[in-house]
Amino acid sequence: MKKMKIYTKTGDKGTTGLLGGQRAGKDDVRLHAYGSVDECNAIIGLARTGKLDSDIDEKLLSIQNLLFIVGADLATPVDKKAVIDRVQEKDIEVLEKWIDELESDLPELKQFIIPAGTNGAVYLQLARTVCRRAERWVTTLFKEDDSAGLVLKFLNRLSDLFFVIARTVNHRAGISDTVWESPRGKEK
Repeated sequence: MKKMKIYTKTGDKGTTGLLGGQRAGKDDVRLHAYGSVDECNAIIGLARTGKLDSDIDEKLLSIQNLLFIVGADLATPVDKKAVIDRVQEKDIEVLEKWIDELESDLPELKQFIIPAGTNGAVYLQLARTVCRRAERWVTTLFKEDDSAGLVLKFLNRLSDLFFVIARTVNHRAGISDTVWESPRGKEK
């Protein structure tokens, strides 16, 4: 078997190949979308380098694997004949189940909170914000290509899950949520 080279030189002029054969500019909305998904995946990997409970680590690894499906889904226009796995409703249902399970063990949230606490929790809050950016790009893509609907729903739920997992990581470490306090309230 011939060894694959990491560089292809096909993107040297600012385009990249999509699954299905067409090329797109590296500044195309589709690439912004799946590039943000890829960035989110890397941040999850960073969060996993810390000490996390095994159930949380397993969920995060599952999410990382799902994000490869999300990326492939975004990189493949629906009208192309490429055979790939796409995001499914059952993927979203898994995220909702995890949110419900984890949230049931957390104190009720009555105020906005600031990303703080353990490194793992803060990295997960960062993953949440990058996931929201991906969601914004997919929203733009959705205006052009209605095939992105389930991906959009998945990312929306995933960002909620990151928020809940971050709170869970802190809670299990004995660290309370850091409540946002308006600096304007102190001026009075």
